[in-house]
Amino acid sequence: MESLIHDWDGECVIVRYDTAAHAWMFIAIHDRTLGMALGGCRFKVYTSPREALRDALRLARGMTYKWAAVELPFGGGKAVVAPMRALDAAQRESLLLRFGDILESLAGLYGTGIDLGTTPADMNIIGRRARWVFGRTPEEGGSGDPGPWTARGVYAGLQAACAHVFNGSALAARTVLVQGTGSVGAPLARRLAVDGARVLIADAIPARVKALAEEIGADVVMPESVYSTPCDVFAPCAIGGILNQRSIPRLECRIVAGSANNQLERDEDAELLHGRGILYVPDFVINAGGAIAHASLEVMRWTEEETAKRIDRIRNMVAEILELSADAGESPLHEATRRSERVLEDARAAKRKGSVDASEVAR
Repeated sequence: MESLIHDWDGECVIVRYDTAAHAWMFIAIHDRTLGMALGGCRFKVYTSPREALRDALRLARGMTYKWAAVELPFGGGKAVVAPMRALDAAQRESLLLRFGDILESLAGLYGTGIDLGTTPADMNIIGRRARWVFGRTPEEGGSGDPGPWTARGVYAGLQAACAHVFNGSALAARTVLVQGTGSVGAPLARRLAVDGARVLIADAIPARVKALAEEIGADVVMPESVYSTPCDVFAPCAIGGILNQRSIPRLECRIVAGSANNQLERDEDAELLHGRGILYVPDFVINAGGAIAHASLEVMRWTEEETAKRIDRIRNMVAEILELSADAGESPLHEATRRSERVLEDARAAKRKGSVDASEVAR
């Protein structure tokens, strides 16, 4: 863990080992150039504390680039709560309350929201102890589950990707394989089915995938067959790190574009996809809808209509990134990264000059 932190390019990491729950808590703050660090709280049993920390560091960095890509005034941060074993409801609640105490002690350095393994009800619990909590239930004054908003952004990005690869062809003519049918994958699959696409779905929870398949008329793919199943679009909407030297050679698709964070095991894996002629839409761009919703609805107090319009702009953003990267003959990851770094550098330059607040540059 020491080497991970030493080699990381972020600002700081807050670490606590919770003896009562035998759990590790990590809050990674990567870059606050644009504003307060804001990112989700992941709750998961990992194979080791090191893997939990590694996840927190990578996710926090991804949030920095995500906020910069969509030009909103927030910095990159992420929290990971990692019990060493499954907890019962009472143990989980107590642990989340203690996490809330840590969050409140940071006095606005970092704000958290929903991520893999957490729900609006969990945010309600954390919110009993901390002010900087987003995504609580509407009854508690929050914006609720960001999954449908994330799905809206992914759908917009898929429209742009299909138009780019298939010469303007609509999604209705395509086969899309959605991996993961949770809070993002399910609403995305529903949108695709309404649009007339042939939808394939896979999930580690058989009952969940079966119910969705019956609802929308999708075909079920076994989890172990996901990478080798022919499709036009592969949409990872579950865990990260799935695109690597082992899985990429097996892919039978033209496009990879989904909501999962950190889909690439390494940045270099984008080159493997590019070399195979598979278009990779950078996850920190296409999956920004949920983050935009949390920030716009709860911090900036936009209306739902304003929020939806901002999320729908992901289509134009993806189209521009794909066009520029195609002209340069390189993976879209390079252009998306440059886009975010330009926003960050402009904000840093503005701070150095003292002419405007960095958040104004992001706006």
